[in-house]
Amino acid sequence: MAKWTAFPYDNTAYQYDTATLRKKWTRLHLGDAEPLPKDDGVLAAWALFHAGEFHKAYEAGLKAGGTGITVANKAQCIYANYLEKSEKTKLAMFQETAERAQAQAASDPKNANAHYWMAYALGRYSQGISVAKALAQGLGSKVKTALETAIKLAPKHADAHIALGSFHAEVIDKVGALLGRTQGASKDSGLSMYKTALKLNPASAVAMVEYANGMVMLEGEKKMKEATKLYEDAAACEPMDAMERLDVEMAKAELED
Repeated sequence: MAKWTAFPYDNTAYQYDTATLRKKWTRLHLGDAEPLPKDDGVLAAWALFHAGEFHKAYEAGLKAGGTGITVANKAQCIYANYLEKSEKTKLAMFQETAERAQAQAASDPKNANAHYWMAYALGRYSQGISVAKALAQGLGSKVKTALETAIKLAPKHADAHIALGSFHAEVIDKVGALLGRTQGASKDSGLSMYKTALKLNPASAVAMVEYANGMVMLEGEKKMKEATKLYEDAAACEPMDAMERLDVEMAKAELED
């Protein structure tokens, strides 16, 4: 696999020792509802992730095994989504993560994030090859089922609600409401998912950005003013770790477009 690009911002504020990480855990994991790990090796991998050391977090997570696989999956997905320049490498990373998460879900079926990262990786892969093509390959139902399973296992999983909202919005945007229905996509379900995500994690920049994008996809240009307000709120969020910093920077970029 190609060399990973370094996190491009100052990460001094995102360096957590294990004691601080335990204290801040709930806030840092409001999005993914990941339980505090009992294994010190897994906790150390998470500290690397929060600091934006994505490649080291990926390696440490794989080495730790067990719930450490979740750190590896998240590190690879966030890195691929935000920092990988090569489209080919990005797609390969999403495919690799989807396979690893699927294996994790098979061996630990009650692990909500195994299902979630499989869905996330497949969803991003689908966007990369074109949503219409992905739907033709049957990836849509895989993503939807995995996200619904994650929410069933962890009802407060804000990120799974965001991703499911985006599934509904993307499908309807790309193939229309009528064909979207055959994929189980609906406008009302999509908007409801975004709202739930923001209730569960009100300070989430990524939830605001995705909701803004989804709102415009589902309701058109008339929602542009509301969407812009969400981008502004997201850009003003105070990031607690490297991933949140990337989310805030994405919101700022949306406002400049």
